[in-house]
Amino acid sequence: MRVDGARRLVRAAAAVAAFIAGPGLAQGQSAPSPQLQLCMACHGPQGNSQIPTTPSLAGQPRLFLENQLVLIREGLRNIPEMKGLLDGVKDAEIVAMAQYFAEQKPAARTGTVNDATWKRGEALAAKMLCASCHLPDYSGRQQIPRLAGQHEPFLLLSMKQFRDQPGLGRDTIMAASLYGLKDTELADLAHYLAHFR
Repeated sequence: MRVDGARRLVRAAAAVAAFIAGPGLAQGQSAPSPQLQLCMACHGPQGNSQIPTTPSLAGQPRLFLENQLVLIREGLRNIPEMKGLLDGVKDAEIVAMAQYFAEQKPAARTGTVNDATWKRGEALAAKMLCASCHLPDYSGRQQIPRLAGQHEPFLLLSMKQFRDQPGLGRDTIMAASLYGLKDTELADLAHYLAHFR
């Protein structure tokens, strides 16, 4: 990672730490570790992302988070924004980070729901049996991620990557499940899951 990029992340982490340690922190509650603060610089306070193309980590299954963090640390998942951020992070720290974010409450998603798009997405999700793995409330389980309430642009981007760029560190079941779907169908699914109710 370039030095200027690392400096920006450190400054962002410091800003997040100041926000977290401000009046919103409950009495007796300690501020998250520096590593968690660095995570929240992009993934948002308590893991609720404020960036549409960055996933929320709050409420994700612990095992899913652990697996992804290890894949990223070992270079098996290429996420340019995270390059080098997990270098030297021990397994115990990864377990602690995953546990922290898994215990956080996902923020309610805001935004306008297009009823026709939502219904098309609902029908497609039912046809594809998405709930058989991600659970009927799309909260995820074990190594399967929570989809409900994620940012719509992030969901759409992720599904396109699964469909178009299967490879190292990617779930082959998802690549096969999304194979052949049109962009418009992925957009319907993303809208439905982002605004799942």
